[in-house]
Amino acid sequence: KPSKVAGDIFQDNAILSNPVAGLMVGILVTVLVQSSSTSTSIIVSLVSSGLLEVKSAVPIIMGSNIGTSVTNTIVALMQAGERNEFKRAFAGATIHDCFNWLSVLVLLPLEVASGLVSYLAKVTVSSFQLHSGQEAPELLKTLTEPLTRLIIQLDKSVITAIALGDESMRNHSLVKVWCKSSSFVSSVNVTAAATQNCSSELHCGKDSDLTWITQNISSQINTEKCRHLFVDSGLSDLAVGLILLASSLMVLCTCLLLIVKVLNSLLKGQVAKVIQRVINTDFPFPFGWLSGYLAMLMGAGMTFIIQSSSVFTSAMTPLIGIGVISLNRAYPLTLGSNIGTTTTAILAALASPREKLPAACQIALCHFYFNIFGILLWYPVPFTRLPIRMASALGERTAKYRWFAVLYLLVCFLVLPCLVFGISLAGWQAMVGMGAPFAALTIFVLLVNLMQSHSPTHLPKTLRSWDFLPQWMHSLKPLDKLITKTTALCCSPARLNDPDVVVVTPDTTNIKPESKKQTQQWYDNPALSLPEEISSEPRVFRLRGLERCNSTPL
Repeated sequence: KPSKVAGDIFQDNAILSNPVAGLMVGILVTVLVQSSSTSTSIIVSLVSSGLLEVKSAVPIIMGSNIGTSVTNTIVALMQAGERNEFKRAFAGATIHDCFNWLSVLVLLPLEVASGLVSYLAKVTVSSFQLHSGQEAPELLKTLTEPLTRLIIQLDKSVITAIALGDESMRNHSLVKVWCKSSSFVSSVNVTAAATQNCSSELHCGKDSDLTWITQNISSQINTEKCRHLFVDSGLSDLAVGLILLASSLMVLCTCLLLIVKVLNSLLKGQVAKVIQRVINTDFPFPFGWLSGYLAMLMGAGMTFIIQSSSVFTSAMTPLIGIGVISLNRAYPLTLGSNIGTTTTAILAALASPREKLPAACQIALCHFYFNIFGILLWYPVPFTRLPIRMASALGERTAKYRWFAVLYLLVCFLVLPCLVFGISLAGWQAMVGMGAPFAALTIFVLLVNLMQSHSPTHLPKTLRSWDFLPQWMHSLKPLDKLITKTTALCCSPARLNDPDVVVVTPDTTNIKPESKKQTQQWYDNPALSLPEEISSEPRVFRLRGLERCNSTPL
């Protein structure tokens, strides 16, 4: 069902001609189908068939680059149990998001104004004598396909046909039923016109007043059914999709938890120190700057081997969480992974038919140049490495309020793209009318924050802090209190109404006013766990002589 929705979205060329709408469509569709390769293949089909111009497809490619990074954030949630690990893992996961968003903010307006990315891709394609070749080997698919084919097989031609406007395929199921078919030719007698000259026809005859001609008709018969769990289930595509989604999420969470536990048990003591020293150590002076570029090559090579940037970066996220890979080293590895996934797209494009080869290669090169320009913007000069600082800030915020990770996931990959996409459908006037004030306010807030940190004396007294605003406008504490009270209402009434449960409150008569204030802050915000904010006598619940500590909610 999500794949059919994706096909319907890609079919509307009028919507995709708007670059902002195209960007949001790329994000939403890639999050929806959880595969940038699927969305990219549909884009290539639209471009090669002439239904979509390359210039209109570039924003969708940029959006798919953003959408595929949602997997890292989901993986980071599996380490929410330990605060410091969660802080590092979430920072390592969101560094990919920050790089993609910053690159889009700079390169999308540049592409709309000048067509730089599509022009470079076109020049590159025209400068080579390209010939169709064999499809690149897919190592990861070779390993996993035997198992996945036993679970489900999809007919991708249905998605492509819907995107190309074939209404006859709209009611077809995505679940593949027949895997083998055979063609045969049958001869049929067809009545011809009475004036037909029978002598000039090879297969022609006359029967009383009728003239007939023998024609060959080709037909196709399904001969062998597919062998997977849902081949004869009778379930709708929506039901099959929900079953697969629930089971895949359960398997994913189980595997990730086991990976984290195994890594925590293996990478301890001297082993962890050796790995940290090997991965995070720079070359001696003056060649230290080469270490990052070597890490990029490693990331690109590993992604090229497994042909999936999501798998590589998701496998790296738990290692960042347990401290084996530093955030500064994870950044070039992630950038190299972006380059690696574009090279596999280029090799796949080279396997296209001759008539589709130039358009397919141009789209693949647009993806490649987008990541190259992003690296040139946000890596070579140390002070331009804003994604590291942004990801670190997100990690710190998440360590303090762990529910912020779920909020970030929903806003960045669902709410914001849907909102901007809806506004973009209203036309340029609505986008400018709502986007310009928001952009101006964002720039103003960023400038004031920078001046508050570096030169507050140049600001008016009112703007030297945001305390003049209501607290909910410059702090997450009110929202944290609301979430804490909501979770407390859900969990505590049954526990407190139990006659066998006695709430024991610590004695605060001998505590100094400052300590009382800190203790109250901790109770108001139980997500905080700094040592100085935790009372030495926490509240406990006594149940028939047994004590259990009051757990800290997520």
